Amino acid sequence: MDITHLQFLVAEAEPGQRRLLADMLVQMGAHAVIEVAEGHAALRYCQGSDGPAVQVALIDLALPGIDGLELIRRLAAMACPVRLIVVGRVAANLLFAVETMAQAYGVDLLGTLSAPVSSERLQELLGNYTQAPAVCALAADGVASFGFAEVADGVHQGQFEPFFQPKIELATGHVTGLETFARWRHPQHGLLGPQAFMAALEQRQRMDVLDWSMIEQSIERCRAFHDMGMPISMSINVAPDTLAQADFLTQAGACLERYRLLPDYITFEISEASVLSIEAAFVERLLRMRMAGFGLAIDDYGTGRSNLQLLARIPFSELKIDRSFVDGASKKRALGTVLSSCLGLARSLDRKSVAVGVETRQDWEFLQSLGCTCAQGYYIASPMEASAFPEWLSDWREYF
Repeated sequence: MDITHLQFLVAEAEPGQRRLLADMLVQMGAHAVIEVAEGHAALRYCQGSDGPAVQVALIDLALPGIDGLELIRRLAAMACPVRLIVVGRVAANLLFAVETMAQAYGVDLLGTLSAPVSSERLQELLGNYTQAPAVCALAADGVASFGFAEVADGVHQGQFEPFFQPKIELATGHVTGLETFARWRHPQHGLLGPQAFMAALEQRQRMDVLDWSMIEQSIERCRAFHDMGMPISMSINVAPDTLAQADFLTQAGACLERYRLLPDYITFEISEASVLSIEAAFVERLLRMRMAGFGLAIDDYGTGRSNLQLLARIPFSELKIDRSFVDGASKKRALGTVLSSCLGLARSLDRKSVAVGVETRQDWEFLQSLGCTCAQGYYIASPMEASAFPEWLSDWREYF
């Protein structure tokens, strides 16, 4: 990637290592590299108080003054937008734990480097740097957050629409389905992602306002794709409160009848967190949904603390493994072990497994080797509007 526009900080205690890292960055095309030898100076530069705003900081775990772990914690507390690369002369399992800690704090970590540092590995980590996507640019644009009334009005005005991300069967390369993602075509602010509207709906506990709009539109698009000779399935995220509504199955069934579609083509996705403690009535609702022919996917698997015995009793048809277990699993033994365990659980329960967040060909091939059923992620395709899917599908079929 082009790094000429980025401001780098190298915070490294050992002079020779500090110079080596700075030289590597310059050889890769960096024009602006600041070097510091201790943690307090690193913190000031990351805050922007001692110079230009830093986009990427390489920090040594053994920094004097403020060590790398404390620096990560402080940057997280300040919600600092600097992307970090952590350098450490420690065992690989400890570096992996550093990544886990940084993720828990909410820091944007590009990855870790162990000594001796290779330029190939550094360049690979810099490839993880991406600008914030346009649909998430509300805060950067200085636009005020939206309240519930504005979001609800946007839904009722028909400004929300589903975007679709393909789900691919790894063994064959066949497109088996599409997952729905809500987008808001705001009349003033353009295309907005969930950061712009989810909080307002969740605070009012009215996710159903958006859920029903996405269900209706997704089923309508599904029917349209079928009529075009593309018998695709749809996966739709729904909040537990929406699913628990007394007339949920009746309304969903009526929607299917309007568009002459069988329930086999629709899978509802609920988060793992929503099944941590299950009430009898909710389990009954899930059973009735599955008996009616709908699919049920447990989303974000691995991010909650679900009881495995309880999970085994939930009548789900798909286990969607969170991206945090997929990204980098081919290179990190501990992560690969966890991913393999998740896939084994799905197989032992005779359920499909879907890996989310597949970003590279290496991710794809590793998942194939582990026997994962399906995959989705930016390596395959970004979420797209309905009109773009037929052409994308045609291109994908030619590729495979």
